[in-house]
Amino acid sequence: MAKTQDLATKKVSSLLFSLAIPAIIAQLVNIIYNLVDRIYIGQMADGTVAMASLGVALPIVTFIMAFTLLLGNGGAPLAAIKLGQDDKDGAEKIMTTSFVLLVASGIIITIAILMFKEPILLLFGANAETLPLAIDYIEIYCLGTVFVQIAVGMNAYINTQGFAKVGMKSVLIGAVLNIILDPIFIFGFGMGVKGAALATIISQGVSAVWVLIFLFGKKSTIKIRKNYLKLDLKVVGAICALGVSPFIMTSTESLLQISFNSQLDKFGGTMAVGSMIVLLSLYQLINMPINGITLGAQPIISYNYGAKNYERVRETFKLTFISSLTYSFLMAGSIMLFAPFVLRMFSNDPNTIEFTTWAVRIYLFGALFFGAQLACQQTFMACGQAKISLMMAIFRKIILLIPFIYLFPMTIGNTEIAVSMSQTVTSFVNDAPKVFAVFFAEPVSDILAAAVTTTVFYRFYKKHLSKDIG
Repeated sequence: MAKTQDLATKKVSSLLFSLAIPAIIAQLVNIIYNLVDRIYIGQMADGTVAMASLGVALPIVTFIMAFTLLLGNGGAPLAAIKLGQDDKDGAEKIMTTSFVLLVASGIIITIAILMFKEPILLLFGANAETLPLAIDYIEIYCLGTVFVQIAVGMNAYINTQGFAKVGMKSVLIGAVLNIILDPIFIFGFGMGVKGAALATIISQGVSAVWVLIFLFGKKSTIKIRKNYLKLDLKVVGAICALGVSPFIMTSTESLLQISFNSQLDKFGGTMAVGSMIVLLSLYQLINMPINGITLGAQPIISYNYGAKNYERVRETFKLTFISSLTYSFLMAGSIMLFAPFVLRMFSNDPNTIEFTTWAVRIYLFGALFFGAQLACQQTFMACGQAKISLMMAIFRKIILLIPFIYLFPMTIGNTEIAVSMSQTVTSFVNDAPKVFAVFFAEPVSDILAAAVTTTVFYRFYKKHLSKDIG
């Protein structure tokens, strides 16, 4: 219980960074292996088509991750709150329920994808050129769905106990193995996108085994218990209620990817669609390390919120907010400033680099402030405020961004500003002003969402966290 006691007593600043740094490293390694995966695919003989095919398959991969967060991250804060209330049995019941749900959902999702992969991929934007490679990738990747569910979903229960370094190793094992296997399968065995998918599921399988060994071992404060394998619908409901926010946040990424692909293909063609997978990858460089910071803060906030020690909750949040906002501002600014250098990793085509440099500086502008939104939104989650966190998730993507993707080309795309901002790329795409308008939807949504989420959290803070219970 030493780790759990640290959550209540150890100096917040040193505790947060001791928990966050391993999580950040794990997130960065996760990003690196995703980037390496895409860089290798981009270097294939048919790299352009392969990258587009991966972009078409990506919404399915994102959808699988959404269920992982629903059932894993939805339960982990609840387990931490139970530990803060000195209810170990309650925490173990929650974790065991998550495990059962993750395995069951993984099996169901695998069967559904294998049965309906072609119509799903066509719905997500595949065409005659990209469909064969997209099918090659997804029919292998989906076989590892259960591995992904366990490796990511149950790792949340390692982090929530305060074992951040173990959680980091869970990600490192899979990531490093994937980086090693990618070139072997893609080029050495000549498997192309099939090799990339196979490398991923083998790596996730090894990570899943590592996670389960720890959770069944002596060091874990809470364990998966046989007597809790029979599902309690109240616990299932509580997990899903809290997990619905990250589920919607992630599942709507699928819808976003589909929306961007559809509009960019309509107005920009192949180059515009191909740039989107690069933009998403660069956005991860901003987003995922901030997730690492908030993952480090989550067990501290959840435990002390459950124990009604609001002073530590406040101190942890303030440090999380400042760290997250500082990082997003510096990283987004650096990527925009040094975009041509960064983009050479993904392509050696001068036209592609020039176009994507232009797109990056539009698309990532709002990400300068993304740290503020994510810090507030994830603190809502850590405090068990599922409804508010869900509202903020819906606001940014469903209410703002997706409608803007379709609305802006018809409005902003016809203005002199759009024409002026897109003059340098008119030779690369079909309708440059409208492509500008599609990309411009992202920063507008990011800035508005950050302002609203921060305001809503400030009110919650003043009402519920500003005073200690004496």
